Amino acid sequence: MHAAAPFSPRLADELIAAEIAHARDFYGEDGSGPTAMLPILHALQRTFGHVPAEALPLIAERLNVSKADVRGVLSFYHDFHQAMPSRHVLKLCRAEACQASGGERVAAHLATAHGLHPDGTIGRVSLENVYCLGNCALGPAALVDGELLAGFDESAADALVARLQGAQA
Repeated sequence: MHAAAPFSPRLADELIAAEIAHARDFYGEDGSGPTAMLPILHALQRTFGHVPAEALPLIAERLNVSKADVRGVLSFYHDFHQAMPSRHVLKLCRAEACQASGGERVAAHLATAHGLHPDGTIGRVSLENVYCLGNCALGPAALVDGELLAGFDESAADALVARLQGAQA
Protein backbone atom coordinates (compact mmCIF):
# COMPACT_ATOMS: atom_id res chain seq x y z
CA MET A 1 0.00 0.00 0.00
CA HIS A 2 1.52 3.32 -1.03
CA ALA A 3 0.97 6.64 0.69
CA ALA A 4 -2.26 8.30 -0.32
CA ALA A 5 -2.31 11.83 -1.68
CA PRO A 6 -4.20 14.46 0.30
CA PHE A 7 -7.56 15.32 -1.25
CA SER A 8 -7.46 18.06 -3.85
CA PRO A 9 -10.58 19.07 -5.82
CA ARG A 10 -8.38 19.93 -8.81
CA LEU A 11 -6.66 16.53 -8.80
CA ALA A 12 -10.02 14.77 -8.30
CA ASP A 13 -11.47 16.64 -11.27
CA GLU A 14 -8.45 15.68 -13.41
CA LEU A 15 -8.85 12.01 -12.44
CA ILE A 16 -12.57 12.11 -13.22
CA ALA A 17 -11.93 13.71 -16.63
CA ALA A 18 -9.24 11.15 -17.46
CA GLU A 19 -11.49 8.20 -16.56
CA ILE A 20 -14.37 9.62 -18.60
CA ALA A 21 -11.99 9.94 -21.56
CA HIS A 22 -10.87 6.31 -21.12
CA ALA A 23 -14.50 5.17 -20.88
CA ARG A 24 -15.38 7.15 -24.02
CA ASP A 25 -12.49 5.53 -25.89
CA PHE A 26 -13.75 2.10 -24.88
CA TYR A 27 -17.57 2.53 -24.90
CA GLY A 28 -18.03 5.43 -27.28
CA GLU A 29 -20.50 8.11 -26.24
CA ASP A 30 -21.95 5.82 -23.54
CA GLY A 31 -18.69 6.30 -21.67
CA SER A 32 -19.63 9.89 -20.89
CA GLY A 33 -22.30 8.88 -18.38
CA PRO A 34 -22.79 6.46 -15.51
CA THR A 35 -20.74 3.80 -17.32
CA ALA A 36 -17.61 5.66 -16.19
CA MET A 37 -18.58 5.68 -12.50
CA LEU A 38 -16.76 2.53 -11.35
CA PRO A 39 -13.47 3.43 -13.05
CA ILE A 40 -13.73 6.92 -11.53
CA LEU A 41 -14.32 5.53 -8.03
CA HIS A 42 -11.36 3.16 -8.44
CA ALA A 43 -9.08 5.99 -9.61
CA LEU A 44 -10.08 8.22 -6.69
CA GLN A 45 -9.54 5.43 -4.16
CA ARG A 46 -6.21 4.47 -5.72
CA THR A 47 -5.05 8.09 -5.47
CA PHE A 48 -6.54 9.24 -2.15
CA GLY A 49 -6.72 5.90 -0.29
CA HIS A 50 -10.53 6.22 -0.13
CA VAL A 51 -13.32 7.98 -2.02
CA PRO A 52 -13.62 11.37 -0.31
CA ALA A 53 -17.11 12.73 0.27
CA GLU A 54 -15.97 16.00 -1.33
CA ALA A 55 -15.53 14.16 -4.63
CA LEU A 56 -19.14 12.93 -4.84
CA PRO A 57 -20.61 16.22 -6.15
CA LEU A 58 -17.82 16.42 -8.73
CA ILE A 59 -18.61 12.90 -9.96
CA ALA A 60 -22.36 13.58 -10.03
CA GLU A 61 -21.95 16.78 -12.01
CA ARG A 62 -19.55 15.28 -14.56
CA LEU A 63 -21.70 12.18 -15.12
CA ASN A 64 -25.01 14.05 -14.98
CA VAL A 65 -26.38 11.85 -12.20
CA SER A 66 -27.53 12.63 -8.68
CA LYS A 67 -25.25 12.55 -5.64
CA ALA A 68 -27.58 9.84 -4.32
CA ASP A 69 -26.77 7.72 -7.38
CA VAL A 70 -23.05 8.09 -6.72
CA ARG A 71 -23.48 7.36 -3.01
CA GLY A 72 -25.58 4.28 -3.86
CA VAL A 73 -22.88 2.80 -6.08
CA LEU A 74 -20.19 3.69 -3.55
CA SER A 75 -22.03 1.98 -0.69
CA PHE A 76 -23.07 -1.06 -2.74
CA TYR A 77 -19.50 -2.15 -3.50
CA HIS A 78 -17.84 -3.03 -0.20
CA ASP A 79 -14.27 -2.63 -1.42
CA PHE A 80 -14.73 1.12 -1.80
CA HIS A 81 -13.80 3.01 1.36
CA GLN A 82 -15.52 6.25 2.31
CA ALA A 83 -12.88 7.00 4.93
CA MET A 84 -9.22 6.11 5.14
CA PRO A 85 -8.99 2.46 6.18
CA SER A 86 -6.83 1.43 9.08
CA ARG A 87 -3.37 0.04 8.48
CA HIS A 88 -4.63 -3.56 8.49
CA VAL A 89 -7.92 -4.88 7.10
CA LEU A 90 -9.20 -8.23 8.37
CA LYS A 91 -11.91 -9.73 6.18
CA LEU A 92 -13.82 -12.50 7.92
CA CYS A 93 -15.82 -14.97 5.84
CA ARG A 94 -19.44 -15.13 6.97
CA ALA A 95 -20.72 -17.54 4.30
CA GLU A 96 -22.49 -20.78 5.24
CA ALA A 97 -19.49 -23.12 5.08
CA CYS A 98 -17.44 -20.88 7.34
CA GLN A 99 -20.42 -20.42 9.68
CA ALA A 100 -20.72 -24.20 9.96
CA SER A 101 -17.04 -24.54 10.84
CA GLY A 102 -17.07 -21.92 13.60
CA GLY A 103 -16.95 -18.57 11.83
CA GLU A 104 -19.77 -17.13 13.92
CA ARG A 105 -17.88 -18.02 17.11
CA VAL A 106 -14.82 -16.22 15.74
CA ALA A 107 -16.91 -13.15 14.88
CA ALA A 108 -18.44 -13.11 18.38
CA HIS A 109 -14.99 -13.58 19.93
CA LEU A 110 -13.51 -10.68 17.94
CA ALA A 111 -16.35 -8.48 19.21
CA THR A 112 -16.19 -9.49 22.88
CA ALA A 113 -12.43 -10.00 23.31
CA HIS A 114 -11.14 -7.23 21.05
CA GLY A 115 -14.04 -4.83 20.46
CA LEU A 116 -13.80 -5.48 16.72
CA HIS A 117 -17.19 -5.31 15.03
CA PRO A 118 -17.97 -5.54 11.29
CA ASP A 119 -17.20 -2.28 9.50
CA GLY A 120 -15.43 -1.06 12.62
CA THR A 121 -11.86 -0.21 13.51
CA ILE A 122 -9.93 -0.67 16.72
CA GLY A 123 -6.42 0.74 16.71
CA ARG A 124 -4.62 -0.46 13.61
CA VAL A 125 -7.17 -3.12 12.58
CA SER A 126 -10.46 -2.86 10.69
CA LEU A 127 -12.91 -5.76 10.41
CA GLU A 128 -15.04 -6.36 7.33
CA ASN A 129 -17.52 -9.13 6.60
CA VAL A 130 -17.14 -10.96 3.30
CA TYR A 131 -19.33 -13.71 1.92
CA CYS A 132 -16.91 -16.28 0.52
CA LEU A 133 -13.17 -16.33 0.16
CA GLY A 134 -13.18 -19.57 -1.84
CA ASN A 135 -11.54 -21.54 0.96
CA CYS A 136 -14.65 -23.38 2.17
CA ALA A 137 -12.97 -26.72 2.89
CA LEU A 138 -10.53 -25.09 5.31
CA GLY A 139 -12.88 -22.69 7.13
CA PRO A 140 -13.36 -20.61 8.95
CA ALA A 141 -11.46 -18.43 6.52
CA ALA A 142 -10.16 -14.91 6.79
CA LEU A 143 -8.11 -12.56 4.66
CA VAL A 144 -5.74 -10.05 6.21
CA ASP A 145 -3.92 -7.53 4.06
CA GLY A 146 -4.35 -9.87 1.09
CA GLU A 147 -3.11 -13.03 2.87
CA LEU A 148 -5.60 -15.91 3.02
CA LEU A 149 -5.88 -17.62 6.42
CA ALA A 150 -7.41 -21.09 6.89
CA GLY A 151 -8.74 -22.63 10.09
CA PHE A 152 -9.10 -19.13 11.55
CA ASP A 153 -10.32 -19.94 15.05
CA GLU A 154 -10.46 -17.87 18.24
CA SER A 155 -6.81 -18.50 19.18
CA ALA A 156 -5.65 -17.61 15.68
CA ALA A 157 -7.75 -14.43 15.90
CA ASP A 158 -6.15 -13.51 19.24
CA ALA A 159 -2.64 -14.03 17.90
CA LEU A 160 -3.36 -12.10 14.71
CA VAL A 161 -4.93 -9.12 16.44
CA ALA A 162 -2.04 -8.95 18.93
CA ARG A 163 0.50 -9.08 16.09
CA LEU A 164 -1.29 -6.46 13.99
CA GLN A 165 -1.87 -4.07 16.87
CA GLY A 166 1.80 -4.24 17.78
CA ALA A 167 3.18 -4.17 14.24
CA GLN A 168 5.03 -1.13 12.99
CA ALA A 169 3.80 0.59 9.82
